[in-house]
Amino acid sequence: MIVPGYAIPVVLAILLALLFPASQKIPAEYRNVYRGLQLCTLLGAVVGAKLAELAGDYGWPFAALPASVSWWTSGRSIVGGLLGGFLVAETLKPLLRYPLPPNDHFAKILPFSVAIGRIGCVLGGCCRGIRWDGPFAMHYAGEDFGRFPAPYVEMGFHALCGIAFVSLVRNKLLVGRIFSMYLVLYGAFRMSTEPLRDTPHLLGVFSVYQALAALMMVAGLLAFHLRKGGVDGRSVAA
Repeated sequence: MIVPGYAIPVVLAILLALLFPASQKIPAEYRNVYRGLQLCTLLGAVVGAKLAELAGDYGWPFAALPASVSWWTSGRSIVGGLLGGFLVAETLKPLLRYPLPPNDHFAKILPFSVAIGRIGCVLGGCCRGIRWDGPFAMHYAGEDFGRFPAPYVEMGFHALCGIAFVSLVRNKLLVGRIFSMYLVLYGAFRMSTEPLRDTPHLLGVFSVYQALAALMMVAGLLAFHLRKGGVDGRSVAA
């Protein structure tokens, strides 16, 4: 069953990306290829988000899914979404002969979209923190104890990233490497805050999400190192 409180913020997050189309910053001769690449990246993100959630919460494919879990309406993971989208985009770029560096204008909007999507976590009651008696504890229906405000902390993190990225793009800093930086920062954030989230530790003392966050950091660091700012040191998409 789709929960409106979760679905509406997700739709708003998508609308934010549509209201500020990053493809307008792409030279006309590459714009159609970029849009196709964007669509494939979105599909990769959707699949990655779903597979990461099933693995992280239920141990799939090494364990059978509970009968109550639906492939279509169960949760999604932003870690898996970012990784899935990144891997699809980097795989398809040479196949589509797309020569431009990553679009920094898309990268500066993405954190705000993710922050809005996290409102759905609050309204839908997912992504809960561990038991917490400290400040700003969240209370859920049916529970007589507080929890760490993990969704709010995530919202704050992504909003700060978005503000920082807007400044970087305006000042033409780290051209072509904003998204790589996002992968590194969010990977480090999730690895450090995952112990404060109420997620299954299917890898001993670690969760699958921490393993994916570590992989995301490695991918981001590698991409950040390899990219020097696009064609002739400048981002054509800037």
